[in-house]
Amino acid sequence: MLSNSLLQRATLALSLLGSVHAAPFTFRLGKRDVAFDYNNDKVRGVNLGGWFVLEPWITPSIFAQWADETTVVDEYTYCQTLGSDQASSNLQSHWNTWITQDDFNQIAEAGLNHVRIPIGYWAVAPLNGDPYVQGQLPILDNAITWARSAGLKVLLDLHGAPGSQNGFDNSGRYGPIDWQQGDTVSETITAIQNLASRYSSDTDVVTAIELLNEPLGGSLDLDEIKTFYQNGYESVQGGSNNYATCIHDAFQNFETYWNGFMNSASGDQNVILDTHQYQIFSQDQVSMSPSEHVAAACALGPQLAGTDKWTIVGEWTGAQTDCAKWLNGLGKGARYDGTLAGSSTVGSCDGKYTGTVADLSTDDKNNIASFIDAQLDAYEQHTGWIFWAWKTESAPEWHLQNLTAAGLFPQPVTSRTYPNQCSS
Repeated sequence: MLSNSLLQRATLALSLLGSVHAAPFTFRLGKRDVAFDYNNDKVRGVNLGGWFVLEPWITPSIFAQWADETTVVDEYTYCQTLGSDQASSNLQSHWNTWITQDDFNQIAEAGLNHVRIPIGYWAVAPLNGDPYVQGQLPILDNAITWARSAGLKVLLDLHGAPGSQNGFDNSGRYGPIDWQQGDTVSETITAIQNLASRYSSDTDVVTAIELLNEPLGGSLDLDEIKTFYQNGYESVQGGSNNYATCIHDAFQNFETYWNGFMNSASGDQNVILDTHQYQIFSQDQVSMSPSEHVAAACALGPQLAGTDKWTIVGEWTGAQTDCAKWLNGLGKGARYDGTLAGSSTVGSCDGKYTGTVADLSTDDKNNIASFIDAQLDAYEQHTGWIFWAWKTESAPEWHLQNLTAAGLFPQPVTSRTYPNQCSS
């Protein structure tokens, strides 16, 4: 997870197909068959973050012994430091317990219809010399079964590429951006091919594959990203005609930059554009008032509606601060309270650095609920949304499971505590 981008809107409504738990009909969309009607039904989903790709801020307990050091900051250095046997033992335990069938059932009961599952290239196409460990795929296989049982669709998201596509810890390796160097792009295509092949008989559940999460367009060759997307599209289609292919906006304007690329006019069918919308990763953003956050979210709706392909906000949050422990990297502070180098204090992170939704202040709860409602209204002006994340160990603003239980995320998902915020 982590970053910034945007979305669009589809037409016609088939009330017959409106239920989240509708029977698994297959819709003929263009030249391929997809088991979810992305034209007429809204994507309402959640990311299963921190499961198969570690992020220190989601599961700080896994990294606690290195809290005062900078030696272990991501999954790469975690495995490198512990060695294969210990890392494998620890991660097998984590993979088997962090998300279970019960989570899938709760997600469906909350009225959602999609889960986005991040996976690293090392799980599906490991490279010689890498310290990463394997064993994720049998559990991912279980996840597909659990999703089918719960009536959920799955978007498989290649979250980390060889060399790192963005230098973020959530790519598997924090630091330099070496994707597009050497054989890294072709190795990424191999990982996509392996994913598409493995789940080619599960397209009743796995409706889309995302080619790559958050390539940092400003630090990469955008023309090469486009070529990679076109080749990746063919790789996904080669696995099955029943997949949609999801591409990330690479932090370019999702409307003006990506309109005209890989759409129906160019002959590319069933392409989903993914944009990630966070309002907390700059000093200006964390300095915004609650009403300014709402207004910024609402402004995205018409822009999303102006895209020429299916568009989802594939990551977003209820957070209006970057207070969550290690959100900006292991051992790093927050802009909001001035503890991140180079930042200036906006307010207190009390209750938001670590804690529970129940322990948030009344003002924080109201602000989060209002912000969530506004984003739902904006993002459903096109194809839909996928919240980040289902659960965290200690970051209350990001924990959808607990936000829902506390009444800050609407139930039913179409209801609003703060209605019509984007209409004024």
